[in-house]
Amino acid sequence: MHYDFSSLPSSEVYKLMTGVVVPRPIAWVSTLNAGGSVNLAPFSFFNMLGSSPAVVALSPGDRPDGTPKDTARNIAGPDGQGGGEFVVNLVSEEQAQAMNATATDFPEEMEEAALHGIELTPSTLVAVPRVAASPVSLECREVQTVLIGRNRIVLGEVLGLHIQPEFMLDAERHYVNSPALRLIGRMGGRGGYTRTQDTFEIDRVPYSRWLETREQ
Repeated sequence: MHYDFSSLPSSEVYKLMTGVVVPRPIAWVSTLNAGGSVNLAPFSFFNMLGSSPAVVALSPGDRPDGTPKDTARNIAGPDGQGGGEFVVNLVSEEQAQAMNATATDFPEEMEEAALHGIELTPSTLVAVPRVAASPVSLECREVQTVLIGRNRIVLGEVLGLHIQPEFMLDAERHYVNSPALRLIGRMGGRGGYTRTQDTFEIDRVPYSRWLETREQ
């Protein structure tokens, strides 16, 4: 089957795309508004895009009336010129329910973390606090926001990373025990999630080795 997206409403494109681009990591994003209140909201339109410098992208959708959600507005800053700070807190299986509770579109003056008893703790390089129980938190600063139709794609440079020490295989050599993080990802449907413990490894074949096998 083939679907021509030019002939489909955006709601149907959403169902197709979120059904096939899986699993998607979850960015549990904390930001500060102009009054100093903390907003905490999850987004699954998120991923890592580079490491030199480290760059992440997230796409906080607009509200039904077309206005930006709190996360996007806070990152844009009070003058709307961008360069705002934010923290991407990664979500473990143990935090799934708390993360989902913060997905409700609360009014700006209501702090999701306080409402649901989610402990926050200061970050190191940015003013925005991070989720204390998150296994990993990425301290970020917005570099650029790209608008494509109704999509708002925030590109942020990762300034620093917090990780709980028990998840490091070798701290000096920067090797992470990724399965031990027990992170979750989004699948298709309104409430579909997946775990990340069922993993397997495939060694990458260097070209030199490929040549050797061809010559045998």
